[in-house]
Amino acid sequence: MKALSIAFVVLGLRSIAGVLGAAIQVPLSTTPSTGGVEGDGEGDWEIAKPNKRLHGRFLHITDIHPDGHYRAGTAEIKACHRKHPSNKKKNVAGYYGTAYSSCDSSFRLANFTLDYIGKNWASEIDFVVCTHDNDHSFPRTPEEIFDLNRAVTAKMEKIFVKRGIPVVPSLGNNDIWRPNRVTTEFLSIWESFIPFTYRQVFHRGAYYSRTIIPDELAIISLNTLYFYDSNSVVNGCPWGDEDDPGNLEMDWLEVQLESYHQRDMKVYVTGHVPPSPGNYFPECFVRYSELALRYQNVILGHLFGFFFLESIDLDIIPDNEKEMRTAGNDLALYDVLLAEYSALPKGKKTNYDEYAVVNVAPSVVPDYLPSFRIYSYNNSEGMTTAGKRKKHPKKPPKRKHGRDRGERGDKKKHCKEAKYRNSWKCHLKAPWNSDEEAPSRTNRQWSPLGYAQYNMPNLDEANKTVKPVFELEYVTFPVETLGKEEELIPLRHLPAELKAAAAEGGKSRYAPYSMADLTVPSWVQLARKVADERRVKLRKRYKKYMFGGGY
Repeated sequence: MKALSIAFVVLGLRSIAGVLGAAIQVPLSTTPSTGGVEGDGEGDWEIAKPNKRLHGRFLHITDIHPDGHYRAGTAEIKACHRKHPSNKKKNVAGYYGTAYSSCDSSFRLANFTLDYIGKNWASEIDFVVCTHDNDHSFPRTPEEIFDLNRAVTAKMEKIFVKRGIPVVPSLGNNDIWRPNRVTTEFLSIWESFIPFTYRQVFHRGAYYSRTIIPDELAIISLNTLYFYDSNSVVNGCPWGDEDDPGNLEMDWLEVQLESYHQRDMKVYVTGHVPPSPGNYFPECFVRYSELALRYQNVILGHLFGFFFLESIDLDIIPDNEKEMRTAGNDLALYDVLLAEYSALPKGKKTNYDEYAVVNVAPSVVPDYLPSFRIYSYNNSEGMTTAGKRKKHPKKPPKRKHGRDRGERGDKKKHCKEAKYRNSWKCHLKAPWNSDEEAPSRTNRQWSPLGYAQYNMPNLDEANKTVKPVFELEYVTFPVETLGKEEELIPLRHLPAELKAAAAEGGKSRYAPYSMADLTVPSWVQLARKVADERRVKLRKRYKKYMFGGGY
């Protein structure tokens, strides 16, 4: 088991004792749990922690892809595993990794990335979202897959969990060998990540929920492989099939969201494969879209990985017949997004009830450049969670009911047709909980405010003597807010040019979007700007950031 020994030594895992004896994650609170029904989001923590001030920031990291077979100096065409006799100097694997390639991450790169975040950011964040995945360039045995995950888990436990920082991972499409047969092993590997009361749920389907701030904020981690249209052993959420794994997970998700709605809590929904008609079975996409819109007042954001680039998908209306597919290449996705943004209604015609935003983060694996994001959220100016309890009961917001959207087809007419009769589109009739005062729609407590994205521009040049460097790529915030509100991003993490611009009230290439926050209206406004052909410079920036400078 050569891969096993490599994983243990290079990723810092000396023995599996670190996994078996790992610290238990708990929400950020000192108030004991009141208990609850298993899997309902209540009572899913075990130990009280000392009072901890919230920083109003969290890390989103995805697709680490550590590869024990990676070798510096080998050929990219051979997955950076071995040399190619006819190509000795061109496209050679780098010491830490190979940018803009199909090679996975070396252990050096995986270690450096996590160590860097641990040293520079662990004291500045409240929790970690990890939309997981492992090496995809080489066929793996189940033992190799599990060993890689044990190594990454041990590293994250040391850096985050032992400091009291919750980590919420999701199952990736390369984390499995045969779909739907690995939940027992991952439950053991992620024992320190999965709340006790969700372990039975996770064992059944590899999805769960994690309370971050009691009575306030939670994260729902999905197993998107049950929705992924490349998974041949599931049925794709067909109407009437109650035993389909995708339908079972959607039913569970609906219960979770309704529970959080009744408790007036807010959530992030996370997973590996992002929802789109190009990734999900059609019926799974319809169900996810409808839940995303019905519970728009509960969901703060949708955080996903998998694409190895960054993008946002705004229009996920179930009635919309347009399919968002990438035609097999990344540039096609850029063109599709521009078309989607151009089709957005203008000004007061926009009904924000009909939109949800899916954020796809860039990866650590250097398909482009190794990257990670630091999100900032509204935590009411550094409030602490000690002793803070919500006043119940609370008057629910006014609800707007679902309705026919004539321009996209008449449901009453089309649902009589054989094509749609047995589709979820004709059976989803629950009212939507839309609320323009919700934190997903207007800046208030728990609203996402923006993010700073960091990447590694000198990956190919890094070697034994020249260390790789993570640098700020861009921020979504307006420049002026960075100089006045250090809580957004600590000034020590910003380049001198951006700090000077913030202090002097100028502009900066690091802040091209100037978004007031990450609410749905703000995203729609940015999409309209990107769709404007006259904004040539903004479009170039958007495309550059979307592909990490690769195009």
